Amino acid sequence: MSASGAPVLFDAPGPRARRRSRIASVVVSLVVLGGLGLVVYILGQPRETSGGVTLTGLWHPSRWDVVTNPDLWELIGQGVLNTLKAAAAAAVLALILGVVFALLRSARTPWVRIPSMVVLEFLRGMPVLLMMLFILLAFSSGAYLAVVLGLGLYNGAIIGEALRAGISSLPKGQREAGLSIGLTPFVTRMVIEFPQAFKQMLPIIVAQLVVLLKDTSLGFIVGYPELIRTTMNNLGNALGNKYLFTLFVITLVIYVVMNLILSAFARWLAKRR
Repeated sequence: MSASGAPVLFDAPGPRARRRSRIASVVVSLVVLGGLGLVVYILGQPRETSGGVTLTGLWHPSRWDVVTNPDLWELIGQGVLNTLKAAAAAAVLALILGVVFALLRSARTPWVRIPSMVVLEFLRGMPVLLMMLFILLAFSSGAYLAVVLGLGLYNGAIIGEALRAGISSLPKGQREAGLSIGLTPFVTRMVIEFPQAFKQMLPIIVAQLVVLLKDTSLGFIVGYPELIRTTMNNLGNALGNKYLFTLFVITLVIYVVMNLILSAFARWLAKRR
């Protein structure tokens, strides 16, 4: 028993154990920082190619002078806008399909529930890139629609399963209460069960939307001018190999910032749940 009277599953660490823990934390932190410093140092060193040409280090100012070019940021901004545009459309589609899939998957009629289960398992098991390529090649939809539909179908299946799990976790009395006051089974599900399932599964749904945002990078393969295709392909070809690492770092930072914002939003939702 702890001092407050609450049971604990392990003994509270004493002064020596806490001191060892602090020392271990400091050592691990120093090792990680040292490793990162070593990587930064190695990347900054000049390199000699097989042809005898000496290349400047990746941190040399000559590799970063391009960041002052406003045209560069205009093109990168267009890539970010295309990424967000595809992600937003796919997210709306995924949420709508998620509700539909959850309704069909939790239906009491076997001839509705079993086929929907087969479709969901197919969508969840098919790689997103193959789905985009299929839509692009089979329907000549264009790159934008291929990205949106591919991401919407896949993530809609995932969100549908999350909502179905949320509905299944609700007390049976919720449904019985709706039926007892004269509501139809469909109205009971939409008015009473779905709002509670959404609230319960909202952090998971937002986390899946973070994955959706990152998966827009697969649009590179189908020719959609999202962020990575704009930077690493279009700008990389225009500026040359000298600036590829610079463009890589810029792209990485932008993706990390966007995903950190969405992740922070998910954590905020989880605390308010």
